[in-house]
Amino acid sequence: MPLVAGVDSSTQSTKVELRDAHTGERQGLATAPHPPTHPPRSEQDPAAWWAAFERCWDELGRPAVAAIAVAGQQHGMVAMDAAGQVIRPAKLWNDTESAPDAGWLIKQLDRGATAWAEACGSVPVAAFTVTKLSWLHRSEPEHWARLARVLLPHDWLTWRLTGRFTTDRGDASGTGYWSPDEGAYRWDLLRIVDGERDWFTVVPEVLGPLDDAGAWHAAVVAPGTGDNMAAALGLGVRPGDVVVSLGTSGTVYAVSEQPTADATGAVAGFADATGRYLPLVCTLNATKVTDAVAGLLGVDHDGLDALAANAAPGAGGLTLLPYLDGERTPNRPGASGVLAGLRSDVSRSQLARAAFEGVACGLLDAYDALSALAPTGGRLLLTGGGARSTTFRQVLADLTGRVLTVPALDEAVATGACIQAAAVLLQQEPTEVAASWGLHEGEIVEPGPGEAAAADVRAAYRARRDLEA
Repeated sequence: MPLVAGVDSSTQSTKVELRDAHTGERQGLATAPHPPTHPPRSEQDPAAWWAAFERCWDELGRPAVAAIAVAGQQHGMVAMDAAGQVIRPAKLWNDTESAPDAGWLIKQLDRGATAWAEACGSVPVAAFTVTKLSWLHRSEPEHWARLARVLLPHDWLTWRLTGRFTTDRGDASGTGYWSPDEGAYRWDLLRIVDGERDWFTVVPEVLGPLDDAGAWHAAVVAPGTGDNMAAALGLGVRPGDVVVSLGTSGTVYAVSEQPTADATGAVAGFADATGRYLPLVCTLNATKVTDAVAGLLGVDHDGLDALAANAAPGAGGLTLLPYLDGERTPNRPGASGVLAGLRSDVSRSQLARAAFEGVACGLLDAYDALSALAPTGGRLLLTGGGARSTTFRQVLADLTGRVLTVPALDEAVATGACIQAAAVLLQQEPTEVAASWGLHEGEIVEPGPGEAAAADVRAAYRARRDLEA
């Protein structure tokens, strides 16, 4: 029974899952926390990721595995010198200090955002690695002078395993300097940051979906990928399916047969981990919003769900614009949250309901933007920690008017990494491995009476969003 390991290195923690390579049966799961971050400056020492991985590996009994793959938080910047030392703490995706650099970079190309979308599938925002490189060049010249390698979080962990500087097309597509359409780095974009640097030696080799990155002990090391790309593997997302992922942040994405380029910047034109494409919209504020409101109301997650269930759709006219720590989509890095429609008779239940509806409306703006560029007529899947909330489930089904599937899979990113590891080990397409493991059943949620109020709820949200623009 060959075992494969899938590593999910997120902003909050490392999770390591073990599965049978042939059947997909889970054989173990361990987790270890990462140091907390506090945007707008969101940084972590990569050594903390490795320490968390080792804690997980020890907890699992240091198993003998045939293959391993690492999925990591997208976009971050790990800057290394020629000796392989990390120069400074890694900038993470939700660090917004490079927002001015994003604006500056866009202006450096004729036709601005349109030219960027055509060049690399996406318009730079503070999350993207290219903006963090610009920030480093501008803000820390002493560190810039030492820069010899730039890696993404999953690249760095794979390097720790293999000693090779590699990445994959999925994670590379979130840098802002690799083109999913061309399947190649855009050296011209990197030269905007620094026209004198030899970028060919700085960025890692981009591996194909079934290439191996090397070996770790006796295990084959798969290319790894970004967390969203791994989740798509774990969920078995097919062209036309749409995934709404409710974590600390929120994402809405689909698998497409064709690359996308959105000049508005709302939809990032990523690649996936199979050779297809993964157009994606990301919001910075999802369950962190409901967590914050639960804290204000002095309840836990279940208590917030129970309170919200006692309020009618529309929350009595209360609307929450959920940009608590700035926002990525829409691109408002300096924004804060807004609670509108407050009256003297507002109830705790209405505030709880407004939190769920505000997050859901932000994600459905993302869904609308995605639907304009990619097929979205397949399944509508809800995943992430927030998918355990009965209120989030019902609100999203009501506001979309669509049947919602909540997969039984509880660790989609780690499972997706396991699928990639098995695919490389067995030299089978990841979609074939996922299908053979049969992990994609889920709970069905039908729209309920709240569907009748959906148009009014979304209209109130849009009005407040536009007023605050």
